[in-house]
Amino acid sequence: MNKNVKKIGLVLLILVFLPAAAFFIYQLNSLDENEKVIEEIYNNQLNAILFSINQYSEDVASGWANRIQMIMESDPAALSQLSNFVKETSALNGLFFLDSINSGNLTIVTSPGKKSGLTNETLIKILNSNRNIYQRLLDYTQSGFRKIEPLKNVHTGDNSILVFIAEVRNNKQFFGLLVKPENFVNDVLSPKIQEITEDRFVIHIYNSSRNFTFNTTERFDSGKVQQKKPLWLMPQYYLGINLKGRTIESLVESRSFTNIVLISLMLAVILAGGYIVFRNVKREVELAQLKSDFVSNVSHELRTPLALISMFSETLEMDRVKTEAKKKEYYSIISQETNRLGKIVNTLLNFSRMEAGKRKYNFVKQNINKIINNVFNTYHFHLQNNGFSYHLFLAENIPEIKIDGEALSEAVINLIDNSIKYSSETRDITVRTGFEDGFAFVEVEDKGIGIEDEHQKKIFEKFYRVSSGLVHNTKGSGLGLAIVKHIVDSHNGKIELNSKLNHGTRIKLFFPVNL
Repeated sequence: MNKNVKKIGLVLLILVFLPAAAFFIYQLNSLDENEKVIEEIYNNQLNAILFSINQYSEDVASGWANRIQMIMESDPAALSQLSNFVKETSALNGLFFLDSINSGNLTIVTSPGKKSGLTNETLIKILNSNRNIYQRLLDYTQSGFRKIEPLKNVHTGDNSILVFIAEVRNNKQFFGLLVKPENFVNDVLSPKIQEITEDRFVIHIYNSSRNFTFNTTERFDSGKVQQKKPLWLMPQYYLGINLKGRTIESLVESRSFTNIVLISLMLAVILAGGYIVFRNVKREVELAQLKSDFVSNVSHELRTPLALISMFSETLEMDRVKTEAKKKEYYSIISQETNRLGKIVNTLLNFSRMEAGKRKYNFVKQNINKIINNVFNTYHFHLQNNGFSYHLFLAENIPEIKIDGEALSEAVINLIDNSIKYSSETRDITVRTGFEDGFAFVEVEDKGIGIEDEHQKKIFEKFYRVSSGLVHNTKGSGLGLAIVKHIVDSHNGKIELNSKLNHGTRIKLFFPVNL
């Protein structure tokens, strides 16, 4: 049987557990890949938003350059118009221009109320240290493209310097914009940022020294932004962006956790289903084995008395017995074996009725002491012939209870039969009655081989028999204790078992007084 169970377990492992585990691992890997794709898409979206803000800032600066070029084209000496332009543009502190970076003829244009904070000498010094930018802008212009670039790593107080080359009346002139970053962010970029975010994102703009910050709706730690890029026109300033509320990482983690939980639950259901199938199949295999053993044991139980009856009947029929004493002995053996055979048949019939739910009990108020005393008197001779010492203790003042006397007798007889079967060297049986916690009880105790702990929960199951030791060598149907349990359950009673291997067994049957 163990081999069959192991084979079934192996088949279930191959058919259920291994595919389930493979599916679980595959889903986890798929989840990981999917979440990476989702995170990449979100990051690309955030990068696109930052790109659009940077592109917008370049468009604004390009518009300023176009305006300046138009003013200079109309009147190269129109400083008042340039001054008005600076005045109208809140993000500008001023502008400057010169024919070339080698020319010392530099003109600074501001407006009333605005101060550039820079002198000609300072600006020329800054420009000389950035000649490579001038050459690069010149190359762009010669290619027909105007580029606006910031001067990096230049400390100019409140100004960021943007430079470009524009062609004015067929002459290439070098221009610079003195931009106030805070005003540029608040007055120029802020409306565009509000339009882009649509209350879904939080945009954060800050400079590297952290002495200026701008947030669209709420403050957050710039060190925890999901994506950040430098402002193209002001590299010392950074654009940071977050999803409003929860971050992408937390959303992805939450979704991953939810999916993992669902997959785990599904796997648990599959595994639980596989386990239940295995347990049920194992139970059926064990039951089939028990039934097979039952048929074998009952066949032996029936064959033995039939063989004895046949043998002694044939001997008597052929008149081979010469003395009356011997005849009487043979008749006694035939009678005993007939009774034994009848008891086996009755056990099978009672079990069959129990299984079909057709056994009826006749509950009548009576004293259990009388019932037990009658059983004991019936077994007195049998116990004596088998070399047992026996004791009967009937408690006084036990109230009458509603009970089926015949069923109680059958239960006690089954217990005494087991005590006789499974007693080896010490042959001693004690039967007691008593009253305890609203229950009348009958107790049968022996000094037999006892029952191992692992079998004690199973011995009341139908067909179950211990398959080791003396128990294995003692024939029986495996139905006796199952019938006892059915009788006790039908009386709403309970059974208490105390047994220790090689130290005997005590079984107590409790019957409620108020049934």
